[in-house]
Amino acid sequence: MTKTSSRWRMVVAVMAAVVGLAVPAGPALAAGPAVAADGAAPPVLTDGFGLTQVDTTVGGATNFYITVTTPEVAGKHHIKIILPSGYYDDPGRRYPVTYFLHGSPDDPIQQNYPALTTSNQMITVVPDGGARGWYANWLNQKTAAGAQNWETFHLKQVIPFIDANLRTIATKKARAIAGISMGGFGALHYAQVRPDLFSQTASLSGDIDLSVRSMDLRMAVVASLVGYSPSVDSDAAFGSPYPVFNADWRFNEVDPAQHVDRLAGVGVSIYVGNGGGSPADPEFWVEGAAKHVKDSLDARGLPYYYVGYGDGSAWGSQCNGGHNSGCWEQDLRDLIPRLETAFAS
Repeated sequence: MTKTSSRWRMVVAVMAAVVGLAVPAGPALAAGPAVAADGAAPPVLTDGFGLTQVDTTVGGATNFYITVTTPEVAGKHHIKIILPSGYYDDPGRRYPVTYFLHGSPDDPIQQNYPALTTSNQMITVVPDGGARGWYANWLNQKTAAGAQNWETFHLKQVIPFIDANLRTIATKKARAIAGISMGGFGALHYAQVRPDLFSQTASLSGDIDLSVRSMDLRMAVVASLVGYSPSVDSDAAFGSPYPVFNADWRFNEVDPAQHVDRLAGVGVSIYVGNGGGSPADPEFWVEGAAKHVKDSLDARGLPYYYVGYGDGSAWGSQCNGGHNSGCWEQDLRDLIPRLETAFAS
């Protein structure tokens, strides 16, 4: 075995354990009935756009989640919705929407960051992205995991479903997409494939470079596909990760770092720490990815907002610069007011 192959076996093992794993921000919400939107209980939402609601709506009037099924993605899926506290006060008022994408192997109901509930100016929607969905339509739809068309689910079903059921401002100007870890990749990827939908995108410790420069993150994708149950083929999502005879072209096509030109006209925000300089912390690896994207944006003269908070000492007492919820809470406390300002401008 060569030294190079030994290194990548080590990387796969490390990434399988840590990269992309989002630390839950708190317990799930308490159960509550799905009744008419009277300001005391969640609003009743109407099925459509391929989504069918199942089970009981859970939560309160302004912070709740629904469970849906869709032919596009096997299984049941939570969609968490956070409404402004004054949503029911003015029935004529409409709001911009931020879509917040979780990391792996998290779930929307675990996204209980206090910062997400601070805005009275926008609606926040947290759709399920799966334990290792990678915010993509998988190449192989016939694995043990079943249908895995996450991109279609989010962009062609969840967004129109939300616009049809809630008082949104259904325009690019009033729509943002942000995410942590795996969701950071999803946020930039979705803004690149549908720049007509989003005016702002933000990566919080995102896996935003899947080029050969960041083979460690490619191996994280592979590790999640093989390692999570049910195990699927390593090439199921994006095909081969190996740069041999252009076999990795699908990875290159979805790689945010190689397509920053597609973000022209979209506000870009990037937040990242340094993991204390330790390869055992996923933040060490995603910092390199963030810098690659920053360099690509610089090379094309595109504007962006970049916060490299290092060990977190200047970012708040709950942040140690690592790949964890303490740092992401601080990221969100900086990002949300900036989104509100952008929406209002």
